[in-house]
Order: sequence, then structure tokens, then C-alpha cells
Amino acid sequence: MEQIRATTIIGLVRDGKVAMGSDGQVTLGNVVMKQNSKKVRALYNNAVLVGFAGASADAFTLMERFEEKLQQYRGNVERAAVELAKDWRTDKYLRRLEAMLGAISKEHAFVISGTGDVIAPDDGIIAIGSGGSYALAAARMLLKFTKLSAKEIVDESLNVAGDICIYTNKQITIEELP
Repeated sequence: MEQIRATTIIGLVRDGKVAMGSDGQVTLGNVVMKQNSKKVRALYNNAVLVGFAGASADAFTLMERFEEKLQQYRGNVERAAVELAKDWRTDKYLRRLEAMLGAISKEHAFVISGTGDVIAPDDGIIAIGSGGSYALAAARMLLKFTKLSAKEIVDESLNVAGDICIYTNKQITIEELP
């Protein structure tokens, strides 16, 4: 799957607090179509945060399917992620969707792709989209060298990505788990 050039999503856990955020920019080719899109949602009774990158309609379809899997497997994020990836890879309709999902709970963090990948990052930081690498680098350093909260690290990391990535703006949305 080629790199999704559409957004920046980052999520992490610090001191038992879960935060995930995104920028708000939606692009079509080289044109900014929207500045304040919300790309992060809380699912399964506010126990899981999900963020998406890629084609919007495709991402919403995948997010709905992931929510169904969470319901089916009673909030088991790992099982829901694996089952979604299986469906995504084998279903003729889903296979054509161009998006990625990041899912994070207090216990698990996964990146789910259309190629059937379910990746649990070693450091537990979810970072996807065109600015994901920039936000990831910033988050790693902030985790290592500061006492900032999960929400503050997500905010600062998205601001760094917004300074560097042309597909990322600074209209930031952050969700936290209660």
C-alpha cells in the first residue's frame, strides 16, 4: 500500500492516560478542501480511540466495521483488529478501500492496514498519515525527556508535524479516554 498523504494521526498512553489526536486538513490532490475535519473518535463506550488516514468515505467504512468487531468481541481490541484485517484483506469490496486505522486503548495500540497488517508498535505510539513520522519522532522525544501529559504530548507532536508536513495543518482535535 502506498503512503497515505492526507493527514496526521497520533495516539499514546502515558501514566495510564490515553490520548489520540489529528490535524483537521482534508486535501484533494494539491488543494485544501477543508480545515477542521475530525478524524479521531471514541468507540465502545469510550474505551477505545480510533483515528483514520486516507480516503474519508473508506475510512468511515472501516471505522464502522471496526466498531462492529469491537461489539462482536466485547471490546477485545486485539481480536477486533485482527478480525477487521482479515475481512479487509479477503473481502472483495473492502480490499479496494484506501485508508489506515489507528486504534488505542489503555492496554493495546494497533495500526491496521488494508494489506492485512495489524501492527502493535513497540513503544505503544500510534502514528499514521503523511505527517505520522514527524509526530512520532516528536512524541518519542517528549516522552523521553519531559513530564508532559499524554494530551500535551499529542498536541505538541501534531504541532511539529504541522510545521513540516504540507498535508497537515494545526487545526488539532484531541480525544482522551476517561
